[in-house]
Amino acid sequence: MYSLFLDANVLFSSAYEPDASLRRFWSLPDVRILSSAYAVEEARRNLSTVEQRARLQELLTDVRVSMHAFMERRAIEGVQLPEQDWPILLAAIDAGATHLLTGDVRHFGNLYQERVEGVLVLRPAAYLRSTAVDAAPNAGG
Repeated sequence: MYSLFLDANVLFSSAYEPDASLRRFWSLPDVRILSSAYAVEEARRNLSTVEQRARLQELLTDVRVSMHAFMERRAIEGVQLPEQDWPILLAAIDAGATHLLTGDVRHFGNLYQERVEGVLVLRPAAYLRSTAVDAAPNAGG
């Protein structure tokens, strides 16, 4: 089973439109969806309508949310992030996530395809493409 930690921008995009493609995460087999109170609050703050916030709340019923809003920053060799992004990475690590899914190319782009303390950092679309390949008939063979 994979544990997918969703950054605020993934939660935001999943709730923004009723038919958002990122809502596919909620129907993937053998995954557990994780996030943090910090990410949830950022997503909620950026959604502009009552309907969008209601969609977010509905999605959150199937998300294990870490209540640690802010975590003490610790040094991780080779990782450079703006101060506001450390809580996302540290929450993913502390939650035991297998993947951190984020669309934040500007801040996390240098970590894409890298493992940080066991957590593989990917764009959401990259993860979805990898699951489509894994599910394809004769995949890898």
